[in-house]
Amino acid sequence: MHGDIPQQVVENAVKRALAEDLGGRGDVTSQGTIPASAMAKFDLGARESGILAGTAAAQSTFSQVDERMAVEWHMNDGDRLEPGSVIATVQGPARAILTAERTALNFLGRLSGVATLTRAYVDAVAGTGSTIVHTRKTTPGLRALELAAVTAGGGARHRFGLDDAILIKDNHVAVCGSVGKAVASARRFAGHMIRVAVEIDHLDQLEEALEAGAESVLLDNFSLETLRTAVERVRGSGVILEASGGVNLETVRGIAETGVDVISVGAITHSATCIDLGLDA
Repeated sequence: MHGDIPQQVVENAVKRALAEDLGGRGDVTSQGTIPASAMAKFDLGARESGILAGTAAAQSTFSQVDERMAVEWHMNDGDRLEPGSVIATVQGPARAILTAERTALNFLGRLSGVATLTRAYVDAVAGTGSTIVHTRKTTPGLRALELAAVTAGGGARHRFGLDDAILIKDNHVAVCGSVGKAVASARRFAGHMIRVAVEIDHLDQLEEALEAGAESVLLDNFSLETLRTAVERVRGSGVILEASGGVNLETVRGIAETGVDVISVGAITHSATCIDLGLDA
């Protein structure tokens, strides 16, 4: 139900969010208005269409506020939401539910927004063979949760961080002096266990990248015609071509139809709009 994020990662993110919201005194409104013995039952529901994500963080929020809360999940990450969809039923101490409400909804709304926008891009390229992937343009401290939301929306994984793959960008090339020098140096450093990818700005750099041993080439802000030419040049080589730059819901289908393997979209994490969800008695 809650995806494949390590539980400790989820719990740490939730702990920080709750500390931010509760401060030193906790929920003084609920303390001042709700008897400590009061029990309640609420439905967590959708108020607009979208794709659900963030259930692990919401579950951890309720559990960390008060372990006596019982949450019955009726939907899973990746499920499609419609207005009125009941996502979960929450019951237990009323104070605790109201204390956890906003933090749980913030996680669910934000992460469902990421999943929803991702699904829109995935649907836009359906049937082309191209894969939609994320970038590192994520909210600091929430990357694992946001990338799990990308997966819930049907997107695929790119590198998680700086330590799990080599991606030589234009500034690396500028310091090294050329694409070939940067790739050759990285290839010697990486050994056989780490993939080497390089970003190129114009087609003349493609052969240089391939000759130096690049396994993936990122084509940044290429025209559709130039993307098609690049696809023809690497056909049958096993090299992965990734397109980036100038990607939006109006352009992504055309980019995919050039034959590139991967399209990286920063917008699915940095520009996703929260999905409107609510907790109602």
